[in-house]
Amino acid sequence: MQDAVLAMLAKEPSHGYHLHARLRRVLGPLGESMNRGQIYVTLARLERAGLVVCERADGLPERPERKVYALTPAGQQRVAAWLAEVGWPKPDLAEFHLKLAAAAAARLADPVELVAAQRRELLRHLREAQQAALAEPAGSGAGLLLEGVALRLQADLRWLDACERAWSGADDEVEGG
Repeated sequence: MQDAVLAMLAKEPSHGYHLHARLRRVLGPLGESMNRGQIYVTLARLERAGLVVCERADGLPERPERKVYALTPAGQQRVAAWLAEVGWPKPDLAEFHLKLAAAAAARLADPVELVAAQRRELLRHLREAQQAALAEPAGSGAGLLLEGVALRLQADLRWLDACERAWSGADDEVEGG
């Protein structure tokens, strides 16, 4: 959640309510369970960590001061590192989808390129698992484990294919235009 909030702030400084609305919009059904309080707690943690700064901004007469959050240079570096990170052996599919949605919504990176980077990493691991499996004697416990690793990687690669198909046509649909 923290990295997605940072990515949204990379597009433009914002207040918590606007961040919440943008995240819900880009995540669709996955964002429905996110409450506004989570955003404010996350922003407070990011501020304490030195990744965002908060300024008071003039608002409407009924809301004279609103807190507007912006990235610090450290926050910008963290977003860049998050987008460049590829995860395995335990990729969190929800986290990866969040990365795709946030990167596209904030126009920080092309989701298809992020999928390609993740695919390269998984293909590398698949080759390693297959080579190691071939080196094991038939019927060995290690060979069975390596077969399981290879099957999991193949399933993740198929899911990445689905992600690529979905994001290839999603250019301007992410934030409604």
